[in-house]
Amino acid sequence: MQSILIIDDEQKLRELLARILKLEGYRILEADCLKAAEAILLREDVQIVLSDVRLPDGNGVDFSKVVKEKYPFIEIIVLTAFGTISDGVKAIQYGAFDYIVKGDDNERIIPLISKAFEKIKLQDRIRELESKVSRKYSFDKITGQSATIKQAIALAQRVAQTDATVLLNGETGTGKEVFAQSIHQASKRNNKSFVAINCSAFSREILESELFGHTAGAFTGAVKNKKGLLEEADGGTLFLDEIGEMSADLQAKLLRVLESGEYLRVGETKVSKVNLRLIAATNRDLPEEIKSGNFREDLYYRISVFRIVLPALRERNEDIPLIAESYLDEFNIKSNQKVKALSEGLKDKLKQLPWKGNVRELKNVMERMIILAEGELLTEADLPFEYQLETGQNLSSLSLNGIEKAHIQKVLQLVKGNKAEAAKILNIGLTTLYRKIEEYQLA
Repeated sequence: MQSILIIDDEQKLRELLARILKLEGYRILEADCLKAAEAILLREDVQIVLSDVRLPDGNGVDFSKVVKEKYPFIEIIVLTAFGTISDGVKAIQYGAFDYIVKGDDNERIIPLISKAFEKIKLQDRIRELESKVSRKYSFDKITGQSATIKQAIALAQRVAQTDATVLLNGETGTGKEVFAQSIHQASKRNNKSFVAINCSAFSREILESELFGHTAGAFTGAVKNKKGLLEEADGGTLFLDEIGEMSADLQAKLLRVLESGEYLRVGETKVSKVNLRLIAATNRDLPEEIKSGNFREDLYYRISVFRIVLPALRERNEDIPLIAESYLDEFNIKSNQKVKALSEGLKDKLKQLPWKGNVRELKNVMERMIILAEGELLTEADLPFEYQLETGQNLSSLSLNGIEKAHIQKVLQLVKGNKAEAAKILNIGLTTLYRKIEEYQLA
Protein backbone atom coordinates (compact mmCIF):
# COMPACT_ATOMS: atom_id res chain seq x y z
CA MET A 1 0.00 0.00 0.00
CA GLN A 2 1.19 3.55 -0.72
CA SER A 3 2.46 5.08 2.53
CA ILE A 4 2.61 8.73 3.63
CA LEU A 5 4.34 10.12 6.71
CA ILE A 6 2.80 13.29 8.17
CA ILE A 7 5.06 15.39 10.42
CA ASP A 8 3.26 18.11 12.37
CA ASP A 9 3.26 19.02 16.06
CA GLU A 10 -0.34 20.32 15.90
CA GLN A 11 -2.23 17.15 16.71
CA LYS A 12 -5.68 18.22 15.49
CA LEU A 13 -4.39 19.41 12.13
CA ARG A 14 -2.27 16.29 11.75
CA GLU A 15 -5.19 13.97 12.57
CA LEU A 16 -7.53 15.86 10.21
CA LEU A 17 -5.08 15.55 7.34
CA ALA A 18 -4.56 11.87 8.18
CA ARG A 19 -8.33 11.18 8.03
CA ILE A 20 -8.62 12.91 4.65
CA LEU A 21 -5.74 10.92 3.17
CA LYS A 22 -6.94 7.61 4.64
CA LEU A 23 -10.24 8.13 2.81
CA GLU A 24 -8.18 8.29 -0.40
CA GLY A 25 -6.83 4.81 0.34
CA TYR A 26 -3.36 5.74 1.58
CA ARG A 27 -1.57 4.19 4.55
CA ILE A 28 -0.78 7.00 6.99
CA LEU A 29 2.01 7.27 9.56
CA GLU A 30 2.25 10.19 11.98
CA ALA A 31 5.05 11.99 13.84
CA ASP A 32 4.97 15.12 16.02
CA CYS A 33 8.68 15.91 15.71
CA LEU A 34 11.69 15.23 13.51
CA LYS A 35 13.20 12.69 15.91
CA ALA A 36 10.04 10.59 15.78
CA ALA A 37 9.93 10.97 12.00
CA GLU A 38 13.51 9.70 11.63
CA ALA A 39 12.67 6.62 13.68
CA ILE A 40 9.66 5.88 11.45
CA LEU A 41 11.72 6.30 8.26
CA LEU A 42 14.27 3.80 9.57
CA ARG A 43 11.72 1.03 10.12
CA GLU A 44 8.88 1.77 7.66
CA ASP A 45 8.57 1.83 3.87
CA VAL A 46 7.51 5.42 3.18
CA GLN A 47 7.03 6.96 -0.27
CA ILE A 48 5.92 10.52 0.59
CA VAL A 49 6.66 12.81 3.53
CA LEU A 50 4.34 15.74 4.39
CA SER A 51 6.28 17.97 6.77
CA ASP A 52 5.46 21.17 8.62
CA VAL A 53 8.24 23.80 8.61
CA ARG A 54 8.24 24.87 12.24
CA LEU A 55 8.70 21.85 14.47
CA PRO A 56 9.78 21.52 18.12
CA ASP A 57 13.19 20.06 17.30
CA GLY A 58 14.03 21.57 13.94
CA ASN A 59 13.03 23.01 10.60
CA GLY A 60 11.05 21.02 8.03
CA VAL A 61 12.81 22.70 5.10
CA ASP A 62 16.23 21.67 6.41
CA PHE A 63 14.86 18.21 7.18
CA SER A 64 13.87 17.79 3.53
CA LYS A 65 17.56 18.00 2.61
CA VAL A 66 18.44 15.32 5.18
CA VAL A 67 15.70 13.00 3.90
CA LYS A 68 16.68 13.38 0.23
CA GLU A 69 20.31 12.59 1.04
CA LYS A 70 19.41 9.44 2.99
CA TYR A 71 16.34 8.37 1.00
CA PRO A 72 16.64 9.87 -2.50
CA PHE A 73 13.48 8.14 -3.79
CA ILE A 74 11.17 9.57 -1.11
CA GLU A 75 9.19 12.62 -2.23
CA ILE A 76 8.73 15.49 0.24
CA ILE A 77 5.96 18.10 0.36
CA VAL A 78 6.58 20.94 2.81
CA LEU A 79 3.58 22.52 4.57
CA THR A 80 3.58 25.75 6.55
CA ALA A 81 1.22 28.35 7.97
CA PHE A 82 3.87 31.02 7.43
CA GLY A 83 4.83 30.75 3.79
CA THR A 84 7.81 32.72 2.51
CA ILE A 85 9.37 32.78 -0.93
CA SER A 86 12.84 32.06 0.48
CA ASP A 87 11.61 28.95 2.32
CA GLY A 88 9.86 27.73 -0.82
CA VAL A 89 12.94 28.23 -2.99
CA LYS A 90 15.18 26.55 -0.42
CA ALA A 91 12.83 23.55 -0.10
CA ILE A 92 12.83 22.98 -3.86
CA GLN A 93 16.62 23.37 -3.98
CA TYR A 94 16.92 20.72 -1.27
CA GLY A 95 14.88 18.31 -3.40
CA ALA A 96 11.34 18.78 -2.08
CA PHE A 97 8.59 17.87 -4.54
CA ASP A 98 6.61 21.01 -3.67
CA TYR A 99 5.97 23.63 -1.00
CA ILE A 100 2.47 24.79 -0.11
CA VAL A 101 0.88 27.08 2.45
CA LYS A 102 -1.60 25.61 4.93
CA GLY A 103 -5.06 26.64 3.96
CA ASP A 104 -4.34 25.80 0.32
CA ASP A 105 -3.98 22.15 1.24
CA ASN A 106 -7.71 21.35 1.12
CA GLU A 107 -7.73 22.14 -2.60
CA ARG A 108 -4.19 21.22 -3.56
CA ILE A 109 -2.96 18.43 -1.32
CA ILE A 110 -4.80 15.46 -2.88
CA PRO A 111 -3.88 16.27 -6.52
CA LEU A 112 -0.35 17.13 -5.39
CA ILE A 113 0.10 13.77 -3.67
CA SER A 114 -1.32 12.04 -6.74
CA LYS A 115 1.31 13.77 -8.92
CA ALA A 116 4.05 12.83 -6.46
CA PHE A 117 3.04 9.15 -6.65
CA GLU A 118 3.02 9.38 -10.45
CA LYS A 119 6.62 10.62 -10.29
CA ILE A 120 7.54 7.78 -7.91
CA LYS A 121 5.95 5.23 -10.25
CA LEU A 122 7.86 6.66 -13.23
CA GLN A 123 11.14 6.60 -11.29
CA ASP A 124 10.51 2.98 -10.29
CA ARG A 125 9.93 2.09 -13.94
CA ILE A 126 13.12 3.87 -15.00
CA ARG A 127 15.15 2.03 -12.34
CA GLU A 128 13.62 -1.26 -13.45
CA LEU A 129 14.58 -0.60 -17.08
CA GLU A 130 18.07 0.52 -16.07
CA SER A 131 18.45 -2.66 -14.05
CA LYS A 132 17.38 -4.76 -17.05
CA VAL A 133 19.85 -2.95 -19.30
CA SER A 134 22.59 -3.42 -16.71
CA ARG A 135 21.87 -7.17 -16.48
CA LYS A 136 21.59 -7.53 -20.27
CA TYR A 137 24.95 -5.92 -20.90
CA SER A 138 26.86 -7.22 -17.89
CA PHE A 139 29.93 -9.39 -18.36
CA ASP A 140 27.95 -12.23 -16.78
CA LYS A 141 25.91 -12.42 -19.98
CA ILE A 142 28.98 -13.35 -22.04
CA THR A 143 28.80 -17.15 -22.21
CA GLY A 144 31.90 -19.30 -22.05
CA GLN A 145 34.25 -21.21 -19.78
CA SER A 146 37.29 -21.48 -22.06
CA ALA A 147 40.57 -19.88 -21.02
CA THR A 148 40.61 -17.57 -24.05
CA ILE A 149 37.21 -16.01 -23.43
CA LYS A 150 37.83 -15.76 -19.68
CA GLN A 151 41.05 -13.88 -20.37
CA ALA A 152 39.27 -11.46 -22.73
CA ILE A 153 36.53 -10.84 -20.14
CA ALA A 154 39.09 -10.27 -17.37
CA LEU A 155 40.93 -7.69 -19.48
CA ALA A 156 37.68 -5.94 -20.39
CA GLN A 157 36.62 -5.78 -16.73
CA ARG A 158 39.95 -4.21 -15.77
CA VAL A 159 39.86 -1.52 -18.45
CA ALA A 160 36.16 -0.77 -17.90
CA GLN A 161 37.00 1.06 -14.68
CA THR A 162 39.22 3.52 -16.56
CA ASP A 163 38.68 6.03 -19.35
CA ALA A 164 41.28 4.39 -21.59
CA THR A 165 40.54 4.00 -25.29
CA VAL A 166 39.97 0.34 -26.18
CA LEU A 167 40.58 -1.53 -29.44
CA LEU A 168 38.69 -4.80 -29.89
CA ASN A 169 40.20 -7.12 -32.48
CA GLY A 170 38.33 -10.16 -33.75
CA GLU A 171 36.60 -11.80 -36.67
CA THR A 172 33.10 -10.82 -37.69
CA GLY A 173 30.55 -12.24 -35.29
CA THR A 174 32.85 -12.71 -32.29
CA GLY A 175 30.82 -10.31 -30.14
CA LYS A 176 32.80 -7.08 -30.35
CA GLU A 177 29.76 -4.86 -29.79
CA VAL A 178 28.61 -7.02 -26.87
CA PHE A 179 32.02 -6.50 -25.26
CA ALA A 180 31.88 -2.75 -25.96
CA GLN A 181 28.45 -2.46 -24.34
CA SER A 182 29.61 -4.47 -21.33
CA ILE A 183 32.66 -2.24 -20.90
CA HIS A 184 30.44 0.84 -21.04
CA GLN A 185 27.93 -0.63 -18.57
CA ALA A 186 30.71 -1.44 -16.08
CA SER A 187 32.26 2.03 -16.40
CA LYS A 188 31.63 5.27 -14.53
CA ARG A 189 30.02 6.59 -17.73
CA ASN A 190 27.16 4.07 -17.65
CA ASN A 191 24.58 6.73 -16.79
CA LYS A 192 25.29 8.41 -20.14
CA SER A 193 24.73 7.23 -23.71
CA PHE A 194 26.35 4.30 -25.47
CA VAL A 195 26.40 5.27 -29.16
CA ALA A 196 27.44 2.77 -31.84
CA ILE A 197 28.07 3.09 -35.56
CA ASN A 198 29.49 0.74 -38.18
CA CYS A 199 32.02 2.68 -40.25
CA SER A 200 31.70 0.27 -43.18
CA ALA A 201 27.96 0.89 -43.57
CA PHE A 202 28.22 4.47 -44.88
CA SER A 203 29.94 6.42 -47.61
CA ARG A 204 32.68 8.81 -46.53
CA GLU A 205 30.39 11.88 -46.75
CA ILE A 206 27.48 10.32 -44.85
CA LEU A 207 29.79 8.91 -42.17
CA GLU A 208 31.28 12.38 -41.59
CA SER A 209 27.79 13.88 -41.24
CA GLU A 210 26.68 11.09 -38.90
CA LEU A 211 29.73 11.44 -36.68
CA PHE A 212 30.27 15.19 -36.59
CA GLY A 213 26.82 16.53 -37.45
CA HIS A 214 26.17 19.35 -39.91
CA THR A 215 24.59 22.77 -40.22
CA ALA A 216 21.69 23.70 -42.48
CA GLY A 217 22.93 24.33 -46.02
CA ALA A 218 26.26 22.56 -45.50
CA PHE A 219 25.53 20.40 -48.55
CA THR A 220 22.65 19.52 -50.84
CA GLY A 221 19.84 18.08 -48.76
CA ALA A 222 21.03 19.54 -45.45
CA VAL A 223 17.84 21.49 -44.72
CA LYS A 224 18.37 21.80 -40.98
CA ASN A 225 21.04 21.45 -38.31
CA LYS A 226 21.85 17.87 -37.37
CA LYS A 227 23.41 16.71 -34.12
CA GLY A 228 26.26 14.25 -34.69
CA LEU A 229 26.99 11.03 -32.82
CA LEU A 230 29.97 12.66 -31.11
CA GLU A 231 27.58 15.08 -29.44
CA GLU A 232 25.11 12.27 -28.68
CA ALA A 233 27.89 10.35 -26.92
CA ASP A 234 29.11 13.35 -24.88
CA GLY A 235 29.81 12.12 -21.36
CA GLY A 236 29.33 8.52 -22.46
CA THR A 237 30.89 6.04 -24.88
CA LEU A 238 31.26 6.08 -28.67
CA PHE A 239 31.72 2.66 -30.30
CA LEU A 240 33.22 2.73 -33.80
CA ASP A 241 32.83 -0.71 -35.35
CA GLU A 242 34.99 -1.61 -38.36
CA ILE A 243 37.16 1.49 -37.83
CA GLY A 244 39.60 0.07 -40.38
CA GLU A 245 37.12 1.06 -43.12
CA MET A 246 37.29 4.77 -42.24
CA SER A 247 38.76 7.10 -44.89
CA ALA A 248 42.12 8.81 -44.28
CA ASP A 249 40.71 12.35 -43.91
CA LEU A 250 38.10 11.21 -41.36
CA GLN A 251 40.86 9.39 -39.49
CA ALA A 252 42.65 12.75 -39.15
CA LYS A 253 39.50 14.42 -37.82
CA LEU A 254 38.92 11.60 -35.34
CA LEU A 255 42.52 11.91 -34.16
CA ARG A 256 41.88 15.59 -33.34
CA VAL A 257 38.86 14.60 -31.25
CA LEU A 258 40.94 12.08 -29.29
CA GLU A 259 43.79 14.53 -28.75
CA SER A 260 41.86 17.69 -27.86
CA GLY A 261 38.16 16.83 -27.57
CA GLU A 262 37.50 19.35 -30.36
CA TYR A 263 35.69 18.93 -33.66
CA LEU A 264 33.86 20.88 -36.34
CA ARG A 265 30.37 20.15 -37.61
CA VAL A 266 30.19 19.93 -41.39
CA GLY A 267 29.65 23.46 -42.69
CA GLU A 268 30.53 25.16 -39.39
CA THR A 269 33.59 27.18 -38.38
CA LYS A 270 32.92 27.29 -34.64
CA VAL A 271 34.77 24.59 -32.72
CA SER A 272 32.68 22.26 -30.55
CA LYS A 273 33.97 20.34 -27.53
CA VAL A 274 33.15 16.81 -26.45
CA ASN A 275 34.12 14.50 -23.58
CA LEU A 276 33.68 10.85 -24.47
CA ARG A 277 35.29 7.47 -24.25
CA LEU A 278 36.12 5.71 -27.52
CA ILE A 279 35.91 1.98 -28.06
CA ALA A 280 36.92 0.87 -31.56
CA ALA A 281 36.67 -2.52 -33.23
CA THR A 282 37.98 -4.11 -36.39
CA ASN A 283 38.49 -7.47 -38.04
CA ARG A 284 41.44 -6.09 -39.99
CA ASP A 285 45.14 -6.31 -39.16
CA LEU A 286 45.72 -2.58 -38.58
CA PRO A 287 49.54 -2.79 -38.46
CA GLU A 288 49.40 -4.31 -41.97
CA GLU A 289 46.94 -1.58 -43.02
CA ILE A 290 49.46 1.00 -41.79
CA LYS A 291 52.17 -0.57 -43.96
CA SER A 292 49.80 -0.44 -46.92
CA GLY A 293 49.07 3.24 -46.28
CA ASN A 294 45.39 2.63 -45.48
CA PHE A 295 45.49 3.53 -41.79
CA ARG A 296 47.22 6.31 -39.86
CA GLU A 297 49.91 5.10 -37.52
CA ASP A 298 49.32 7.95 -35.03
CA LEU A 299 45.61 7.13 -34.85
CA TYR A 300 46.41 3.45 -34.33
CA TYR A 301 48.51 4.25 -31.26
CA ARG A 302 45.70 6.47 -29.97
CA ILE A 303 42.98 3.85 -30.28
CA SER A 304 45.06 0.84 -29.19
CA VAL A 305 45.92 2.12 -25.72
CA PHE A 306 44.31 -1.10 -24.48
CA ARG A 307 43.88 -3.89 -27.02
CA ILE A 308 41.71 -6.96 -26.50
CA VAL A 309 41.65 -9.86 -28.97
CA LEU A 310 38.35 -11.74 -29.06
CA PRO A 311 38.78 -15.42 -29.95
CA ALA A 312 36.98 -17.01 -32.87
CA LEU A 313 34.39 -19.63 -31.95
CA ARG A 314 36.48 -22.45 -33.44
CA GLU A 315 39.28 -21.45 -31.03
CA ARG A 316 37.02 -22.14 -28.04
CA ASN A 317 34.87 -24.98 -29.27
CA GLU A 318 34.26 -26.24 -25.72
CA ASP A 319 32.05 -23.15 -25.30
CA ILE A 320 29.87 -23.93 -28.33
CA PRO A 321 27.32 -26.18 -26.54
CA LEU A 322 27.01 -23.63 -23.71
CA ILE A 323 26.37 -20.80 -26.14
CA ALA A 324 23.88 -22.88 -28.13
CA GLU A 325 21.94 -23.79 -24.97
CA SER A 326 21.88 -20.14 -23.88
CA TYR A 327 19.57 -19.38 -26.82
CA LEU A 328 16.90 -21.93 -25.88
CA ASP A 329 14.76 -19.65 -23.70
CA GLU A 330 14.95 -16.71 -26.11
CA PHE A 331 13.95 -18.66 -29.21
CA ASN A 332 11.41 -20.85 -27.43
CA ILE A 333 9.51 -17.71 -26.48
CA LYS A 334 9.98 -16.14 -29.89
CA SER A 335 8.86 -19.28 -31.76
CA ASN A 336 6.30 -20.58 -29.24
CA GLN A 337 8.30 -23.77 -28.86
CA LYS A 338 9.26 -25.96 -25.87
CA VAL A 339 12.74 -27.24 -26.68
CA LYS A 340 14.48 -28.19 -23.44
CA ALA A 341 17.86 -29.57 -24.44
CA LEU A 342 20.42 -30.53 -27.09
CA SER A 343 21.39 -34.16 -27.60
CA GLU A 344 25.00 -35.14 -26.94
CA GLY A 345 25.32 -36.05 -30.62
CA LEU A 346 24.23 -32.55 -31.66
CA LYS A 347 26.63 -30.95 -29.20
CA ASP A 348 29.50 -32.96 -30.69
CA LYS A 349 28.53 -31.98 -34.23
CA LEU A 350 28.28 -28.31 -33.34
CA LYS A 351 31.82 -28.47 -31.98
CA GLN A 352 33.07 -29.94 -35.28
CA LEU A 353 31.77 -27.08 -37.44
CA PRO A 354 34.12 -24.24 -38.50
CA TRP A 355 31.63 -21.42 -37.68
CA LYS A 356 33.12 -18.87 -40.04
CA GLY A 357 30.44 -16.41 -38.92
CA ASN A 358 31.23 -17.21 -35.26
CA VAL A 359 28.61 -16.57 -32.55
CA ARG A 360 26.33 -14.72 -34.95
CA GLU A 361 26.19 -17.74 -37.27
CA LEU A 362 25.58 -20.16 -34.38
CA LYS A 363 22.73 -17.98 -33.14
CA ASN A 364 21.05 -18.04 -36.56
CA VAL A 365 21.36 -21.82 -36.81
CA MET A 366 19.89 -22.29 -33.33
CA GLU A 367 16.91 -20.08 -34.16
CA ARG A 368 16.26 -22.02 -37.35
CA MET A 369 16.45 -25.40 -35.58
CA ILE A 370 14.13 -24.32 -32.77
CA ILE A 371 11.53 -22.96 -35.22
CA LEU A 372 11.39 -26.35 -36.97
CA ALA A 373 11.73 -28.51 -33.83
CA GLU A 374 9.14 -31.25 -33.33
CA GLY A 375 9.90 -32.23 -29.75
CA GLU A 376 11.70 -31.14 -26.62
CA LEU A 377 15.11 -32.44 -27.72
CA LEU A 378 17.20 -31.10 -30.60
CA THR A 379 19.31 -33.76 -32.32
CA GLU A 380 21.87 -33.85 -35.13
CA ALA A 381 19.01 -34.57 -37.55
CA ASP A 382 17.68 -31.07 -36.86
CA LEU A 383 20.80 -29.44 -38.26
CA PRO A 384 20.28 -27.69 -41.63
CA PHE A 385 21.44 -29.85 -44.55
CA GLU A 386 24.47 -27.74 -45.40
CA TYR A 387 25.77 -28.15 -41.84
CA GLN A 388 25.20 -31.89 -41.87
CA LEU A 389 27.24 -32.06 -45.07
CA GLU A 390 30.00 -29.94 -43.58
CA THR A 391 30.42 -32.23 -40.60
CA GLY A 392 30.83 -35.20 -42.94
CA GLN A 393 27.98 -37.01 -41.23
CA ASN A 394 24.82 -38.63 -42.62
CA LEU A 395 26.27 -38.63 -46.15
CA SER A 396 23.90 -41.39 -47.23
CA SER A 397 20.96 -39.11 -46.56
CA LEU A 398 22.43 -36.40 -48.76
CA SER A 399 21.66 -38.04 -52.08
CA LEU A 400 19.25 -36.01 -54.25
CA ASN A 401 16.33 -38.17 -53.12
CA GLY A 402 17.44 -37.98 -49.50
CA ILE A 403 17.64 -34.21 -49.60
CA GLU A 404 14.22 -33.96 -51.28
CA LYS A 405 12.66 -36.28 -48.71
CA ALA A 406 14.11 -34.39 -45.76
CA HIS A 407 13.12 -31.03 -47.25
CA ILE A 408 9.51 -32.06 -47.81
CA GLN A 409 9.39 -33.46 -44.29
CA LYS A 410 10.69 -30.20 -42.81
CA VAL A 411 8.18 -28.11 -44.74
CA LEU A 412 5.32 -30.35 -43.60
CA GLN A 413 6.50 -29.91 -40.02
CA LEU A 414 6.66 -26.15 -40.49
CA VAL A 415 3.07 -25.91 -41.74
CA LYS A 416 1.89 -28.49 -39.17
CA GLY A 417 0.77 -31.00 -41.81
CA ASN A 418 -1.21 -28.58 -43.99
CA LYS A 419 -0.53 -30.21 -47.36
CA ALA A 420 -2.07 -27.44 -49.47
CA GLU A 421 0.16 -24.88 -47.76
CA ALA A 422 3.18 -27.19 -48.08
CA ALA A 423 2.58 -27.65 -51.82
CA LYS A 424 2.40 -23.88 -52.21
CA ILE A 425 5.71 -23.36 -50.40
CA LEU A 426 7.38 -26.18 -52.35
CA ASN A 427 5.97 -24.76 -55.60
CA ILE A 428 4.59 -28.14 -56.70
CA GLY A 429 1.08 -29.43 -57.36
CA LEU A 430 -0.91 -30.96 -54.51
CA THR A 431 -1.14 -34.27 -56.43
CA THR A 432 2.65 -34.29 -56.81
CA LEU A 433 3.05 -33.68 -53.10
CA TYR A 434 0.78 -36.64 -52.23
CA ARG A 435 2.79 -38.82 -54.59
CA LYS A 436 6.06 -37.76 -52.93
CA ILE A 437 4.64 -38.37 -49.46
CA GLU A 438 3.69 -41.91 -50.52
CA GLU A 439 7.00 -42.50 -52.26
CA TYR A 440 9.07 -41.39 -49.26
CA GLN A 441 6.62 -42.92 -46.75
CA LEU A 442 6.15 -39.60 -44.95
CA ALA A 443 2.52 -40.18 -43.95
